[in-house]
Amino acid sequence: MDFKFRAGIGARARLSTNPRARKGVVYIAKKADNRNGDVKRITRTKKYKEIENDLRQQLEMNGTFGKQFDDMIDDYMAMYVTKNLLIEDIQKRGTIVTYNNGGGQSGMKKNESVDMFNKTNAQMLKLLAELGLKANATLGGGDIEDEL
Repeated sequence: MDFKFRAGIGARARLSTNPRARKGVVYIAKKADNRNGDVKRITRTKKYKEIENDLRQQLEMNGTFGKQFDDMIDDYMAMYVTKNLLIEDIQKRGTIVTYNNGGGQSGMKKNESVDMFNKTNAQMLKLLAELGLKANATLGGGDIEDEL
């Protein structure tokens, strides 16, 4: 198990028989990151962080506060990751893919990622509307007059 170092004297440190803990050094277990490598890669990009920060700033400017809105932004960002993974799949495999059902049948069919991409994109736009935000402002495409 990985451990994260935390300095300071907390309740655990005062009650512990460990000499390090009594000196103010406490080790707490880190939560394991079990996400897919592609998901980690996307969530660590500058664009991902900018979009998330921009959404939170827009909510703040609108005077919208609450945990439910933070949760909705988390949902939006999860859909953003899904959308990007779908785009990568479409770019990698194309819009038409081959299939083999194992029973001797094979052929071509449309890539299901295309439909899923369209549905995800539509849901993202609905969520932005529910939050009272505009897509063009989120992506930085809004005019200065839109903000006035």
